[in-house]
Amino acid sequence: MKKLTILGSTGSIGTQTLDIVGREPDRYRIEGLAAGSNVDLLVRQARQFRPKTVCLSSKALADEARPHLPAGTKAVFGDEGLVQIAAETDADTVMTAIVGSRGLPATLAAIDAGKSIALANKETLVTAGHLVMRRAAERGVAILPVDSEHSAIFQCLNGERRQDIQRITLTASGGSFRDRTRAELHGVTVAEALSHPNWSMGAKVTIDSATMANKGLEVIEAHWLFDLPYDRIEVLIHPESIIHSYVEFVDRSVVAQLGLPDMRVPIQYALTYPERRVSPVEPLDLAKLSALHFRTMDFDRYPCLSFAYESGRAGKSVPTVFNAANETAVARFLNGEITFLQIEDVIASVLDRHEIVEVPDVTAIAEVDAWARRTAASI
Repeated sequence: MKKLTILGSTGSIGTQTLDIVGREPDRYRIEGLAAGSNVDLLVRQARQFRPKTVCLSSKALADEARPHLPAGTKAVFGDEGLVQIAAETDADTVMTAIVGSRGLPATLAAIDAGKSIALANKETLVTAGHLVMRRAAERGVAILPVDSEHSAIFQCLNGERRQDIQRITLTASGGSFRDRTRAELHGVTVAEALSHPNWSMGAKVTIDSATMANKGLEVIEAHWLFDLPYDRIEVLIHPESIIHSYVEFVDRSVVAQLGLPDMRVPIQYALTYPERRVSPVEPLDLAKLSALHFRTMDFDRYPCLSFAYESGRAGKSVPTVFNAANETAVARFLNGEITFLQIEDVIASVLDRHEIVEVPDVTAIAEVDAWARRTAASI
């Protein structure tokens, strides 16, 4: 029986993870569930899966939840509680599905505790890939990718030698505005931006998909996961989201992973690797699809992707700044403070103002992250 803690249990990845767990309850034991502020859903999850510990973002929310939790389930809260639930339960695997950089300390704590990481929080590697991958190697901890693109690459590389890789290509749906020109993006609404044509995702990730910042974060994540330079990581628009990513080898063979766009496939694979289990997802019928389409990436159309490549190549503190500026700009757009196209302007301005520094530890990363957020909030 796999013992599992889920950080971000009420979000899109968390709820789909619990859907998988609920279909095979004899294979999994939920040790911990961490959420933000969705008390009602967390309580329902706790009553169904009866974890030993749950975590909410504040003491007030934890106090609100306690009377409704099943007997034997305790409630903790805040960043300290998040680290506690990641490291101090009996879980052997921690699903890190919290959106944003908040997941970093908890992920490092789980690694230090020797727990395998099912990684759905790309910002962890974007801001601290050098720390996370080194710490995982030192502790002998597996980092299993959950993003559909990185899971695809991971599967394509099974049994292959890293020196035989020519390049990897991450596919991108193009997001909610993939068929609009830049001129047609002026005045788009939050509701329009949140209408993703293929995937069911949280608000922040959906906006990132529309700006292509999400794919930029995935490029940086791929750099750390697969130890490849940025000039060997490419992005291709694939509107159907059937080919989730592919690898070209030095002999020009190309190996791809295909499937319908359903996150339960990569989630389940991260939980059961190296075993494959029967999935609730519909089978892929290529004859029914008839055709798949692809478009060369237009970096002028999607400047956030250019920012990501530039940030990754610059290294040091720059990826942290890119991520923090993007998180802040997206939050401001969702709150109606700036327009969709101003997300790019905010990120570019913060990057221009930043003086690059080394980030040797979590404290240094937190300081740079805080500066970038303050700056992005004031532009």
